[in-house]
Amino acid sequence: MLYDIRQTTTYSYQVPVRVVRQVLRMTPMDRFGHQHVIAHILDVDPEPAELEQGTDFFGNGLTWLTIDQPHGHLSITTRSRVDVTATPLPDPAATPLVDEVRVVALEEPDLGPDAAVHGLFPSRAIPIDADITDWTATSFRGDRPVLEAALELMHRVHDEFTYEPGATIVTTSPHEAFAAKAGVCQDFAQVMIAGLRGLGLPARYVSGYLRTIPPEGQPRLEGADATHAWAEVWCGPAFGWIGLDPTNAIPAGDDHIILAVGRDYADVSPVDGVIVSSGDHILAVGVDVVPVPAR
Repeated sequence: MLYDIRQTTTYSYQVPVRVVRQVLRMTPMDRFGHQHVIAHILDVDPEPAELEQGTDFFGNGLTWLTIDQPHGHLSITTRSRVDVTATPLPDPAATPLVDEVRVVALEEPDLGPDAAVHGLFPSRAIPIDADITDWTATSFRGDRPVLEAALELMHRVHDEFTYEPGATIVTTSPHEAFAAKAGVCQDFAQVMIAGLRGLGLPARYVSGYLRTIPPEGQPRLEGADATHAWAEVWCGPAFGWIGLDPTNAIPAGDDHIILAVGRDYADVSPVDGVIVSSGDHILAVGVDVVPVPAR
């Protein structure tokens, strides 16, 4: 699938901001076998005094910018054309057993960006939680294929939690979301990841987009007018990382465009940095993901 994506992020400040130093993760990533970024344009208003681009350890596109003039608003607009070719979901029964994945994940010598080890341990935003681990464990018998169990967990999160914008904020912990059984895509992904890591199974956080126009006859997906989040579970060296979207109870597919991957939200936050100001601000985010018709 070919997509045109537009995201506009606007900060309106109560009092003028003197200096901004930001790091942006708003460039869809090239990922072999899944997606290719054909074009990407970034517009920032006011114009930055400094702008530098690069990638982080995980291969996420980064933009560092500095604005050193007083300003009452900051507008960041990105436009991308991305070609997505989702890998078909393997037969869940053919994936390694849960106990095998636990052992292999600890023994794997690879320390590269896609190594299992980076999703194996607790991170700043996703600590191990005993309640979540116990709740997750009922799906993960040691002799069960790992993807089969992970799909069941995905459906349990979807069925037992209420999608409720406003019920949580960006700093809500997995424990708080789990106790409330409510939240948004970030919360659902983080609860799922916390449960998997608590059982010694590698899992990582993915941020991205969903198409805003569903295929004919299919329902509109939750989270399609903003950046979205889902989880990836590591299913052994032969199968690697497989994306699962607990918000919509579907595997990540042609509707999912990846922005960034990491251990948790802190690794993939679209906008992060420091401002010099004494007032509050209002944030507005708009996203359009439009399929490009085949010629």
